[in-house]
Amino acid sequence: MTPNERPNNPLHGITLEMILTQLVAQYGWEELGRHIPIKCFTNEPSIKSSLKFLRRTPWARKKVEELYLDSVRKATQSTIIL
Repeated sequence: MTPNERPNNPLHGITLEMILTQLVAQYGWEELGRHIPIKCFTNEPSIKSSLKFLRRTPWARKKVEELYLDSVRKATQSTIIL
């Protein structure tokens, strides 16, 4: 598949580690655990353990990706308003 044949994917080129790092920087572990109540965010969280869990758990990864996309959309909207 060539780059021109790829469907429009807003996560193309963004790794799970980049997404998780950005969300932790934006929300912190405690707030992230409130948004997505999974044990790897609420009980002794770390990037490494969270990545391991998210890579094996599609439903949790999807929630993280959705939260990331929502946060990007909100940031874009607030920039446009200003």
